[in-house]
Amino acid sequence: MSIPALVEPADELTIDEVRRYSRHLIIPDVGMTGQKRLKNAKVLVIGAGGLGSPALLYLAAAGVGTLGIAEFDEVDESNLQRQIIHGQSDVGKSKAVSAKESILEANPYVNVVLHDERLDNDNVFRVFEGYDLIVDGTDNFATRYMVNDAAYLLGIPYVWGSIYRFDGQASVFAPKQVEGAPCYRCLYPEPPPPGMVPSCAEGGVLGVLCASIGSIQVNEAIKLITGIGDPAVGELVIYDALELSWRKLKVRKDPNCALCGENPTVDALIDYETFCGAISDEAADAAAGSTISVTTLEHMLKEREEGSRDFVLVDVREPNEYEINQIPGSVLIPKGEFLNGNALSQLPSVDSGTQVVLHCKSGVRSAEALAVIKGAGYDDAVHVGGGVVAWVNQIDPSQPSY
Repeated sequence: MSIPALVEPADELTIDEVRRYSRHLIIPDVGMTGQKRLKNAKVLVIGAGGLGSPALLYLAAAGVGTLGIAEFDEVDESNLQRQIIHGQSDVGKSKAVSAKESILEANPYVNVVLHDERLDNDNVFRVFEGYDLIVDGTDNFATRYMVNDAAYLLGIPYVWGSIYRFDGQASVFAPKQVEGAPCYRCLYPEPPPPGMVPSCAEGGVLGVLCASIGSIQVNEAIKLITGIGDPAVGELVIYDALELSWRKLKVRKDPNCALCGENPTVDALIDYETFCGAISDEAADAAAGSTISVTTLEHMLKEREEGSRDFVLVDVREPNEYEINQIPGSVLIPKGEFLNGNALSQLPSVDSGTQVVLHCKSGVRSAEALAVIKGAGYDDAVHVGGGVVAWVNQIDPSQPSY
């Protein structure tokens, strides 16, 4: 549905700006007025990662006058496969600073505002204040719900995107601008169960998919700023890179939505980590008192080599992850085998006296698997807090991280 332009036009474009944006200016729907609106726009991009990288570069190239970057992380070598705003020389540098340098190289007429901090309940209103539009490139559910709620409470529309492996989604949420428009909670009233949806860090993502979805987000942002076309308000765009297929689904406002429904129960920011849950209650209960450090595991492995300790170390990641790096002496049984019950036949029997030690990449999946085998009678089973990430960082930095 078409909606009025979000931004009033700037007073003028300089001769250099006219030259730079000439291919926009000759499009009748954009023209001089549309380009002046872009110049006057203030857009906040959350994250300078997979989605934020193409979004920031194309927003800058399009002539958005003020670009805010909300990003607290540093550039890691594993980012470079998809986060095209950063380069090899940026490894170890603040992502916000690296992104700003790339933006100014692409378009020196852009005013870049850095918010080099982790968004949370204490600062999100302050960071969002003054922006016309938000482009959400976050990669976890807790932050997505916080962004949605804060944007709604402040009356700021935002463009959302999500990516995983070969699949991407995008939509526009503007319930305060369009009567009857849904918010993110209308689409996803509840977060998925903890551990059900792996992050990109756990499941991977095709690098070029970021460009596909990030470009869609910028396309929607330009339409919102200039008032052209029909933004994807009340629509969910779904892209399958393997099948090269696009679908659009209608998303209707939920009258029972906790935020924007007829009888809202959320009128302020909530505890989003608790709402989304890093791990299930069962996993948290299982891990309580049954979590060991990688340092402890290192001592246990030495004792096993000496014959003074008997245990089996089980890696619950996926086979492709196991190929990248391993904790020496581990065997692979993916988490799915625990959830469907097949793993139990591959473990020592409960009464064998052999302890079971589980690990994954960071400790989330292994906690979920731990809950399964605790329920099956493996009372002395433990899992490794921090998983392979902690092992590589603290014990064996010669192995590649991912």
